[in-house]
Amino acid sequence: MTRAPAAQELSIQPVGSLTVWQGAALYVGAVLGTGVIALPALAARAAGPASLLAWFALVLLSVPLAATFAALGARYPDGGGVSTYVRHAFGARAAAVVGWCFYFAVPAGAPAAGMFAGAYVAAAVGGGRRTVVVTAVVLLILVTAANSFGLTATGRMQLVLAVLLVALLLAAVVTALPHAHVRNLHPFAPHGWPATGSAAALLVWSFAGWEAITHLAADFRRPARDLPRATALAVAVVGVLYLAVAATSVLVLGPAAGTSDAPLAELLALGVGGTVHVLAAIAALLLTLGTMNAYFAGAAKLGAALGRDGALPAWLSQGSSVGEVPRRSLAVVAGLSGLALTVTAVAAVGPRPLVLLTTGSFVTVYALGTAAALRLLPRGTLPHRCALLALLAVAVLLVMTGWYLLWPLIVTASALCYLRWRRATVGPVS
Repeated sequence: MTRAPAAQELSIQPVGSLTVWQGAALYVGAVLGTGVIALPALAARAAGPASLLAWFALVLLSVPLAATFAALGARYPDGGGVSTYVRHAFGARAAAVVGWCFYFAVPAGAPAAGMFAGAYVAAAVGGGRRTVVVTAVVLLILVTAANSFGLTATGRMQLVLAVLLVALLLAAVVTALPHAHVRNLHPFAPHGWPATGSAAALLVWSFAGWEAITHLAADFRRPARDLPRATALAVAVVGVLYLAVAATSVLVLGPAAGTSDAPLAELLALGVGGTVHVLAAIAALLLTLGTMNAYFAGAAKLGAALGRDGALPAWLSQGSSVGEVPRRSLAVVAGLSGLALTVTAVAAVGPRPLVLLTTGSFVTVYALGTAAALRLLPRGTLPHRCALLALLAVAVLLVMTGWYLLWPLIVTASALCYLRWRRATVGPVS
């Protein structure tokens, strides 16, 4: 079993600028994605009120996954994030594979998220596909600009976004609750109890993102203390908000919760007033901007770390140290995102292909990350037990992902080919 010596872990003593609150806001932005707008309806459509059990189960399952990555980030604070943990556990080749899977998934996922938000904007103001694409372009420019100023600016922006988002979701829940009726819980499982599993499968991706902020672990002021606190705070906020929105949707909207395209906007329109499409567009923009901002920050730092470690060209290594801004890596992420958006817009295929490209990649990252945690975290401790639970949950995700794992296999082959070429021309990767 390969394990980094304790001295190696303790020798890294970064002094970053991220606070606990800013870190928690980045986590909330990464996890609380645009799915909160539509997924309560999809889950209710699949299982009726019993979908609330699926929400609750996934909130519980997200705890060990988040705790595992927080423990790894506190123990090995480095811009490589999951790639660094895998390097310590399984070596340079596996580290390059997981690093490539994450790094090249973000340029596919970001424009997809931007187009998802753009669809809500188009529904509110018109303009069709042009509005969708323009919205995605604007969001890409905003998150690129914010990250180019460094994590201090990114963290502050994310904190503002998180406060606005939490206020919006709480307003939807609190103002709509007077319209709730317990009778809307009957029948509780109209499609049978197995349908709860179908609802859970739909909701899995609402809880992705706990790995994204590990790339910024070294940029916390005190990673060993601040990262676990930020994670715990984010788990509590995300869990409460997801459950509150899902439960309120079922109790207030009743059977209509499964037919609405945007139940969150329906709740806001009922409780606060206003046009549903406009409210949905505002919520979608806040959610998407937060998610893209968090993932751009993590991916940019990861690319610099991969350049430093030889898994990507050394030109990208600029910005890999604590406090530095990885502008070259950020430019690559932004450029590839723009290219993916352009190809998707010209081909007129919508965001679905981009979503499918990212799905298998992130499951692969989770699988290798949690496997590394089992080797690196001390046996018998709570973090090690959390890692075991997380790995079992990820194994289920792998089965559910199916043939979408073809893309990370292609990325894996590309990463290994690059390492072989580099070894032949430059020398072995350390």
